Amino acid sequence: MNPIDLKQKDKQYIANTYGRFDLCIEKGANATCKDYQDKFYIDFTSGIGVNSLGFSNQKWYTAVAKQAENLNHVSNLYYSEPCITLAEKLINRTGFSKVFFGNSGAEANEGAIKIARKYSYDKYGSGRSTIITLVNSFHGRTIATLEATGQEHFHQYFFPFTEGFRYAKANNLTDLQEKLDGSVCGIMCELIQGEGGVNPMEKDYIKAVEKLCKQNDIAFIVDEVQTGMGRTGSLLCCEQYDIHPNIVTLAKGLGGGLPIGAILMDEAYSSVLKPGDHGSTFGGNPIVCAGANVVMDYMTDSLFQQVKEKGHLIRKSLQDIPEVVGITGMGLMLGISLKNKKAGEVAVECMQNGLMVLTAKEKIRLLPPLTITESELEQGLEILIKVLTVS
Repeated sequence: MNPIDLKQKDKQYIANTYGRFDLCIEKGANATCKDYQDKFYIDFTSGIGVNSLGFSNQKWYTAVAKQAENLNHVSNLYYSEPCITLAEKLINRTGFSKVFFGNSGAEANEGAIKIARKYSYDKYGSGRSTIITLVNSFHGRTIATLEATGQEHFHQYFFPFTEGFRYAKANNLTDLQEKLDGSVCGIMCELIQGEGGVNPMEKDYIKAVEKLCKQNDIAFIVDEVQTGMGRTGSLLCCEQYDIHPNIVTLAKGLGGGLPIGAILMDEAYSSVLKPGDHGSTFGGNPIVCAGANVVMDYMTDSLFQQVKEKGHLIRKSLQDIPEVVGITGMGLMLGISLKNKKAGEVAVECMQNGLMVLTAKEKIRLLPPLTITESELEQGLEILIKVLTVS
């Protein structure tokens, strides 16, 4: 099918919820893909942080194909090896006690909210159910996670929203303390606000939040949907903040291209959910977990060091470009502030020149595959610099 037909059928049959770029991708390998006219593109998006190993990693698709041939789905009424193996890898690598598998970041965040509220209810009774999140945060697009998102423009149209959320200013401990009262059962935050503009939290602030949670026996929930799985240069971004939350949520890069969500729970929260309290038909699907097990096997100190080095190369290459005002983020999760150009317009120009990038508010957002080669990275940076320097 040619691209014109594809776009017409997309418009005819698919709900108009996405502002797509004018690009029909046919196939790809690692951080390079091509369209139906055989034009090649360097990918600095990894499917919004999903393709941690790039397009069609050989070990990944071999494992997925083999699992699909043997067993596609059984539901959580039965045991399956890929799911249990993945759980073992995650728990052994992170130091948490239990994991729950779902299908997305939003679903993982909803589950984390349920766990925090049930822990508090079981221990203290009703009246202690408020979750504090941060202004400018993003936690998903379900009704509950929209309300958990600390951006006012998301709180439209879909009334009534779920009650029980309160927003504190990021990196402002005084504001957080003022909002912390006896009705609060949890604090949820991203260590780097992704959709909010690639804004890292200050380490001292996050350490103070962790301390407050311990002092008040409330859940410290860290949303690592975008920062997790090596994206910032460590398996969990928590490691670089020297914290161990009660609950961590994962998704995106964990599946390597297939939908998965995960909730990691420490010992105190690991037995909160009882049979019937929570569930997911597709959670822990054998095919998805087979791919995720390959992703976990790639999560080595060597890869993390490469992620840091590649992030440093991006910063070094762009630091003297007059249009670049600043660069935020960690590892291969970076946001570029621009002097005069509009991020959306730059993203379109990059695509037209063979580079795929993202935006986050007024910034250009870069989320390349963790496995991007030096050659691919240099090709992409050459295009980005060209776009940023041409008036």
